[in-house]
Amino acid sequence: MSITFVPMTPADTEDLIDFLSSNHFPFHVRAAPQAANIRTKVDDGHFWNEDRQSYWVHADEHRIGMAALEDLQEGDSPLFDLRLDESQRGKGLGVQVLRALCDMVFQAMPHTLRFEGQTREDNIAMRKTFLRAGFLKEAHNRLGWPTNDGGHIASIAYSILRQDWESGTVTRFEWDDLKI
Repeated sequence: MSITFVPMTPADTEDLIDFLSSNHFPFHVRAAPQAANIRTKVDDGHFWNEDRQSYWVHADEHRIGMAALEDLQEGDSPLFDLRLDESQRGKGLGVQVLRALCDMVFQAMPHTLRFEGQTREDNIAMRKTFLRAGFLKEAHNRLGWPTNDGGHIASIAYSILRQDWESGTVTRFEWDDLKI
């Protein structure tokens, strides 16, 4: 299966609003984005600006979701946001999409040292996707993710290093390197 990314532009506004408002994203801060809020974010430049670029994700030329690269001005450690259409979830596409996203980032951004993503502790499917795609858990931020009901749960950060992407390995580290 061929995974490709098509950069979004202001011409994609209506399609973006339709995509985000017609899908439910239970593990994102805003699980059910509303059209008016999305339009405000578009008008504020949230989806494409100097520091962020959003893309349509295609599998064999069929649009299956969107991805956004963030913190692009920092240059060496961008983050991503990935949202698959509800009809495409549970099909094993996440690993392929994430690996293709890594390929795009590391090939197009030669100064990128690491590529990071975050999810909630209860998003087991995404956490397994990170691991299967060669990412390593780097942070477990307790109560770091606000939930739709006003609570908080842990935010888990994963990353892949350029050297690991190139070699197909995972550079591990000692979690508990200090003992008291």
